Amino acid sequence: MHPSERAITSSTDNPVMLRVSENAKEFVGTKYKYGGTTKKGMDCSGLIYTAFTAEDIPFPRTSRDMSHLGYRLNLKEVNVGDLLFFETDKKKRVINHVGLVVDRDPNQIYFIHSTTSRGVIISSLEENYWRENFVMARRVE
Repeated sequence: MHPSERAITSSTDNPVMLRVSENAKEFVGTKYKYGGTTKKGMDCSGLIYTAFTAEDIPFPRTSRDMSHLGYRLNLKEVNVGDLLFFETDKKKRVINHVGLVVDRDPNQIYFIHSTTSRGVIISSLEENYWRENFVMARRVE
């Protein structure tokens, strides 16, 4: 069953991060819009920004700025509400994409993000494209 179709069963015990995750999941299906932060359209950092600020957590607006928050994690430590960062343009070699972990099981980490081609979706870090472009995971508390 896809994580967007089931309740969160992750091992996180942080109710704020569970709410942040639920906030983000409300936007599944929203189209991509560069700089957007609403149901009319949003980009990856706009999605994360909106999910956190809905809980009155001040948050930067860009994925690059978000990549300096909190502390770095090993993937084995990742839980719901943690951030995953990617470099999808290998020529520039800078953080340019962010996703929010919404679920995990022993074999996969599921994250929500906004892509230019499909808008807001939930993906698995096991998908080749995301695994190959993954840079780091971070936790904000």
